[in-house]
Amino acid sequence: MRLDDVGELGLLAELERLGLVQGIEHDAAQIGGLVVTQDALVEGVHFRFDLLSWAELGFRAAAANISDLAASGAEPLALVVTLALPGSARVEDVVELYAGIAEAGVPVRGGDTTRADAVMLSVTALGRSERVPGRSGARVGDLLVVTGPLGGAGAAFRAGRLARPPIRVAEGRRLAAVATAMLDVSDGLGVDAAHIARRSGCRVTIELERVPLANGATLEDVAFGEDYELLAATPDAAGFTVIGRCEEGEDVRVTLHGEPYELPGWEHFR
Repeated sequence: MRLDDVGELGLLAELERLGLVQGIEHDAAQIGGLVVTQDALVEGVHFRFDLLSWAELGFRAAAANISDLAASGAEPLALVVTLALPGSARVEDVVELYAGIAEAGVPVRGGDTTRADAVMLSVTALGRSERVPGRSGARVGDLLVVTGPLGGAGAAFRAGRLARPPIRVAEGRRLAAVATAMLDVSDGLGVDAAHIARRSGCRVTIELERVPLANGATLEDVAFGEDYELLAATPDAAGFTVIGRCEEGEDVRVTLHGEPYELPGWEHFR
């Protein structure tokens, strides 16, 4: 069995089945009183330097992890950064990268550096939350809401650049008080909605005509992912845009003006 056959989700399911990992169904792990998340960006896989600068890479890595804290309703406390890069890299570029991380507004409190053939940046983010909605609590009758427009990252990529991720910490804390499930839109709307449906044991329906689009974005761009807006199932919309609901059944049903619509997304190894 190969990774490109089972994909990231299949790999995680197998590790769970074997009891080798625990509690990985959410955006972040709750450990004692802390909420912890970790993500890595690899040159040639997640980014290219012809599409972004060192400072933009730093901000992007920090924001992606802070987004997972936001999806947990957490207040960020600190970042731990591991950086792997060639010895030929310039010190000035590394300083620029850390300046980009600092721009996200969460202090770096530790980490590691090592030599590698390509740049790899791994960030661990720590925070605290009074209530983590997770992905498994959505109930039939809940509304599906998003915190902002989607498709901006896909539109930017078509234009030859990478979009700057938003940071939705305040929105996450506001939604965490009422949401039954929540995560950030990083793999594409359809794929991320499927995480809620699968873990919660319900069907998530999405009405694409209700999805707010970023400037210049199309519905195809919504499938690209990396928008880092929050997607939540909640009995109370709390002022956010409603794009669907949770119903009896399973999986995700996407429609456009009542007609079925295919909305693919991103999965590692596929």
